[in-house]
Amino acid sequence: MNNKTFLAVVALVIGGFRSSSACDLCAIYSAQEAQGAERGFFGGVAEQFTHFGTLLNDSKKESANGEYIDSSIAQFFVGYNFNHRFGLQFNLPLIYRAYGSGTTHGDDFGIGDVSLAGNVLIFQKAAMDWTFTSTALAGIKFPTGNPAWLGRPDFATGIGGHDLALGSGSYDGLVGTGFSARRKKLFITGQMQYAIRSEGSFQHRYANDWTWAGGPGVYLALKDRYTLALEAEVSGESKGKDTFGGIPDPDSAETIVYIGPNLDFTWSDTFSAHVGVDLPVSIENTGEQLVPDYRIHAAATWRF
Repeated sequence: MNNKTFLAVVALVIGGFRSSSACDLCAIYSAQEAQGAERGFFGGVAEQFTHFGTLLNDSKKESANGEYIDSSIAQFFVGYNFNHRFGLQFNLPLIYRAYGSGTTHGDDFGIGDVSLAGNVLIFQKAAMDWTFTSTALAGIKFPTGNPAWLGRPDFATGIGGHDLALGSGSYDGLVGTGFSARRKKLFITGQMQYAIRSEGSFQHRYANDWTWAGGPGVYLALKDRYTLALEAEVSGESKGKDTFGGIPDPDSAETIVYIGPNLDFTWSDTFSAHVGVDLPVSIENTGEQLVPDYRIHAAATWRF
């Protein structure tokens, strides 16, 4: 295996941090697979589609009566590595949501809240048969998305304005970390991201939340020019109750755990991609909320 391909292997093991928070607004896609590369630009797109069609009342299933949300978030990102340890990344999300309740149906489309984050390669040790890498990120989210839905907190039984808003109207902090380890063709990864929220439009404040993901995997192909890996991922998201003017919203806290496969691919050290499916296996919530039935995510990153 030549040095160029070896760097691509390390980049794949690092993995891209895919995250979508419980409110679908706070988390960002961090192209951590672009870290560890030399100076230069990188960019790409990450897409996540989530179908919400199950109504829970304090974690107990009820009839949804036709209520649903189909949420599609495409995050376009561009970044620059100043060296092999530090890079900056800018994210621009485009959000499309279709929703329905009874005879009322509609959709909304627009720019979400953009973010700027710094990615740091904290530690890396590599040999031909094994690697270990740890990374971190910190950033800020800006109030560029339309928060108008926050002024309609009771749209339907299981759908609140916070579920449909394209933006929060707040400046929020983001921190995260990740690690990866490889032994020959086996590897394991873990990532976490935490959003620190402030009060935004209509005196609404999304609760601080965190998302996490990780699991074991195996390389199906480890060639000079490309790699292909399959990972069994366990992921989750958790948030407390939002507030309106300091008063807790009873229909907003939730903790969800997913499992699902991820397929990851790299070509040389210039291109990486993944696709995966997440299925919820544990959901706890407060009040009445529509919760996810499944989500599908994919991403592609180019380094120049």
